Amino acid sequence: MASTRAEEVAELLWELKRAAKVAKYSVIAKRAGFSAGANGKAMDTCLKTVRRDWPHLQWWRAVSDTSLVVKDSEQALKLAEAGITLKAGKDDTMILAAPEDVLMEWPEVPAPEAVAAPVAEAK
Repeated sequence: MASTRAEEVAELLWELKRAAKVAKYSVIAKRAGFSAGANGKAMDTCLKTVRRDWPHLQWWRAVSDTSLVVKDSEQALKLAEAGITLKAGKDDTMILAAPEDVLMEWPEVPAPEAVAAPVAEAK
């Protein structure tokens, strides 16, 4: 059974696919309501679950916060197939060539207390 976190990440991956965009781990995790964890470990765990439970979803649209991708990895190949340009990084890495064009920008979601405060003042 998939975790709630993985289900939230799966929904966001679907949004990324529809928008033909990618997003950084911390952005996806924050939008899903949790922390990406040290070096993205919590996101890595969620993505493993997504790949297992929803293999049709484009897990590779989630990129590390550094935007680095291992050269010739499955993720690098999938990104290139989707038309997302990568350029050479250091050692055996690649990096998004034009992050401003491909990174998803979701509108900020107000904190629950910020939404509740005006209602309480209206009384």
